[in-house]
Amino acid sequence: MATEHIRLLQLSDIPFAQRVRKIAGWNQTDADWDRLIRFEPEGCFLIECEGTPAGTATTTVHHDEVGWIGMVLVHPDFRRRGLATNLLNECINYLKPRTKSIKLDATPAGMLVYEKLGFAEETRLHRWEGKGTASARPEGGGSELPLELDKLAFGADRSEFLMRLAQSSEVHTRSDRDGYGMIRKGINASYLGSVVARVPKVGREIVEALLSQANDAAVYWDILDENLPAMKLAEKRGFERQRELIRMRLGAKGFEGDLSRQWAITGPETG
Repeated sequence: MATEHIRLLQLSDIPFAQRVRKIAGWNQTDADWDRLIRFEPEGCFLIECEGTPAGTATTTVHHDEVGWIGMVLVHPDFRRRGLATNLLNECINYLKPRTKSIKLDATPAGMLVYEKLGFAEETRLHRWEGKGTASARPEGGGSELPLELDKLAFGADRSEFLMRLAQSSEVHTRSDRDGYGMIRKGINASYLGSVVARVPKVGREIVEALLSQANDAAVYWDILDENLPAMKLAEKRGFERQRELIRMRLGAKGFEGDLSRQWAITGPETG
């Protein structure tokens, strides 16, 4: 029987993490891994098999309300050995004493694995792919993120994580504190998110402002199915619907937020 060992994921493991990320075709950069590890250094894990790195998983704790599991990746040489399940159990054991609810965004293929661990479907979202526009950056805007509005939309306080995410993103905020948005570089495409708006008019304005910074390059935009105005804007801008993800929950209800105000998530790995 192969010897397995789970340890903390280190910054020095990012080259391996990027290799398995590349095989999966995901979009995260070195900076994304760095942010996850530094934000939750005791909650990101690597599993070794016979002393060889074999897989990863990360967690993100949004205060004591919601914990998120992400970046569950196993190298093809080590699949079908239960390593992903072992990593998930490690994440769950880490999060349970720290949060009231545990969530993740699952692929349809992975949904059965999560259901066996007690996760239940909460909602669904889709990735939309399109292009930005090379136009002048809109003037004006505020200087601070409307964190209370974000908490209302997301359902939990993720202010500390958003402040870190903003450091590596282009940010557009409203001076009336009615919304904000971010866009950042990815390996395959720029990633639009998160975007939160009090009303649809503001959401459309923020998305347009951020897409104007993408310079006609590829953009990924993950939209919750509850936000019909966001999906209509994506279609209008020529975005095409790609893969589906299932948002799942383990633990207490009550942290769903106002999903209609979420115009883009921060990423499947963090919500």
